Amino acid sequence: MEKLIITIAPTGSIPTKKNNPNVPIKPDEIIQTGILCEKAGASIIHIHARNPADETASTDFQIFKEIYQGLSRETNLIIQISTGGRAGMEYEKRSERLSLKPEMASLTTGSVNFTSSVYANSPDLIRALAKDMKTYGIKPEIEVFDVSMIQNALDLADQDLVSQPLHFNFVMGLKGAIPATIENLVHLKNSIPRTATWTVAGIGANQLKMCTHAIVMGGHVRVGLEDCIYFCKRELASNEQLVKRIGQVSNIIGREIATPDEAREILGLIYKK
Repeated sequence: MEKLIITIAPTGSIPTKKNNPNVPIKPDEIIQTGILCEKAGASIIHIHARNPADETASTDFQIFKEIYQGLSRETNLIIQISTGGRAGMEYEKRSERLSLKPEMASLTTGSVNFTSSVYANSPDLIRALAKDMKTYGIKPEIEVFDVSMIQNALDLADQDLVSQPLHFNFVMGLKGAIPATIENLVHLKNSIPRTATWTVAGIGANQLKMCTHAIVMGGHVRVGLEDCIYFCKRELASNEQLVKRIGQVSNIIGREIATPDEAREILGLIYKK
């Protein structure tokens, strides 16, 4: 079985320091988190930007640039920039950050209902973001909140807007998205091409459970405070704790952890000099 790729999602758009003091908000905090998580075993870091003044989600290009440049300078991590729309749904704001040319970026191939809002990704928007990623040589991580988003991604591949082999992230356990069950995970895995790679992001208390299933099934994992702010019941986590724990689980099972350059090879990325 190939080595395990651990993605750290340290910040997201929702949790604040009031929820968990360990959530990194400012660029220097996110960069320092990346350094610690790489040492703990992470290969990929999934990046959101925040407004330092009030901790709200931000589309500010300069904040993304500061985070990207700092992580590039201080770590060997694969930097994966989010094009999610919680901070703003406009195509221009979501695409501008792709000009930084990170190795990876998220691409959600459909719309989903969140608890009190709709995360809208129109077909035209999806195609435009996919085209930008291809232009810049960025590998998309296809964010799957529902089974239909897999077919949407396959359609993009048929239109030559994304390149094979594809990489998927199954987001499981979010209200409004696919429930976090082993049956659903098996169905998702069986619905993607055999050549594709895949990661699981379990939301909340589902994080450890679903990531453990993914390790056993040969997939990869995403952990971090974006998805779960607790280490265990009533005990707040740090990002590096979550990385270290899932690495220990994988080692116990008998699966080694991929370095960033080994992850690049697994994902078919251009080797970073």
